Amino acid sequence: MIHLFLYPASNAYNSYYDKDEGSIGMLEKPPPVSTGLLVTAWVLDLAAISVAWWVGLGWSFVWYLLIYGIISKVYSHPAVRLKKFPLLSWLVVGLFQGAFTYLATVQAISQAEIASLFTVENLLPALICTSNLWAVYPLTQVYQHEEDARRGDLTYSRLVGIEGTFLNAAVFFTLSFAGFLYYFLNFGMGSSLIALTLCMGPVLGYFGYWWWLVRQNAAAANFHHTMRMNVLASVGLNLFFGILCFYGV
Repeated sequence: MIHLFLYPASNAYNSYYDKDEGSIGMLEKPPPVSTGLLVTAWVLDLAAISVAWWVGLGWSFVWYLLIYGIISKVYSHPAVRLKKFPLLSWLVVGLFQGAFTYLATVQAISQAEIASLFTVENLLPALICTSNLWAVYPLTQVYQHEEDARRGDLTYSRLVGIEGTFLNAAVFFTLSFAGFLYYFLNFGMGSSLIALTLCMGPVLGYFGYWWWLVRQNAAAANFHHTMRMNVLASVGLNLFFGILCFYGV
């Protein structure tokens, strides 16, 4: 539901107000936006809330969808446009798409009391999600500096520069791995580290290779390398969590 309705709604809303002409998301040459895109965003938001209520995920999850939807709109709407505030937007995206979404999903699946979520066993994975996003989110902006400058958006990646974007990713990828290490070793899942290394090793390898290319030529911080990094990270993480679910390593 989150990936089927909520995130596409957020992306559509953002695209409508950005009116990107250069590469964005998975589109190298996005088509011109129309009012239909804005309508689609609202329809998808309503679908997410309706389906959540229909399948019985409870009011807590419905409130999560509403809050996330509001935050995503404040991020893009010209009246506020959090995207213009580099540090604030970076923090908000990481916290809400990371920790907030993780805890809301755990609560919806387990139907546990919200107060019970505030334990190390729940908060640490939530912080790992946020750390991953704080690493990856600026990388998705690194090829859009010219487009963002044209709109007057000082994104986090523009603020810290290309080299700073990669250094930021290296720091938070390291913190994420440290968090995984602590979690798996302290909650009796040490063997999961093997699966994590096998699934995410290629991602970190590609990240290092890409960083090396960028240091040779800044033009390598482009759409194609960003999309390859996104695909590798998505496949690696989904494969890893699939292994955890089906094999319980």
